[in-house]
Amino acid sequence: MVKNTLLQVWPIPAFDDNYLWCIHDGQSALIVDPGDAKPVLHFLEQNQLTLTGILVTHHHADHTGGILDLLQALGSEIPVYGPAAIEIPGRTHALMEGDQVDITAPRISFEVYEVPGHTLSHIAYFANMQANVVEPMLFCGDTLFASGCGRLFEGTPTQMSQSLAKFIALPKNTLVYCTHEYTLSNIRFALAVEPNNANLITWSETAQSLRAQHLPTLPTTIGQELQVNPFMRCDQKAVIDAALQVSGETALPTPAHVLAVIRAWKDRF
Repeated sequence: MVKNTLLQVWPIPAFDDNYLWCIHDGQSALIVDPGDAKPVLHFLEQNQLTLTGILVTHHHADHTGGILDLLQALGSEIPVYGPAAIEIPGRTHALMEGDQVDITAPRISFEVYEVPGHTLSHIAYFANMQANVVEPMLFCGDTLFASGCGRLFEGTPTQMSQSLAKFIALPKNTLVYCTHEYTLSNIRFALAVEPNNANLITWSETAQSLRAQHLPTLPTTIGQELQVNPFMRCDQKAVIDAALQVSGETALPTPAHVLAVIRAWKDRF
């Protein structure tokens, strides 16, 4: 959770483990990936916020299921931003790589990245340093998780590797707003890959403490993920060695080859 003087970002819990992120300035609000309208409406009413826009990363129902209900309850003129490559309920603005989304209230601008892997049409929203943004922010849907990455339902390991490479290039202090509380299970797998990673061991203790207090483990940061997330560390010797051992291969020439092995390993873990 981030609380700035002008811009705040809060998780709205939904379903078993989703976070529907609310970006607001105390008056106007954006909602990211509203899979369910009911908790969003409650949060907006409780905090006396006006919904001014909806940002969607991908088409799965737990990220889009509440859009039409929100529009029906709050006004069909509310803009809905989403990937251009697939139909999104209520979408008014179709987005592609390199597009910019400029929101007046709350005042914030996003750069759009196409990040296929979890789905083919997945996008992410990146807000860089702005007057009312203390640190860069990334809303990445189900592409990147704390200590993990999304399951490859539609894309390939190469696509996911290329998508994660876009995130690796972002400033290390970028706050990463993932959309699921998968952190503890992701850490268990990450420790199987890198049992001697001191940063990961420390993070495991911190994350367990947060969850014991019913607090979110998010946002994480790009810098943190570069230290503890095996899917962001496919060029590191310890991760490559673990992948070689599991796969029985004699060589894994690229990070995409390594990612393919550890993603398949994670799927059956």
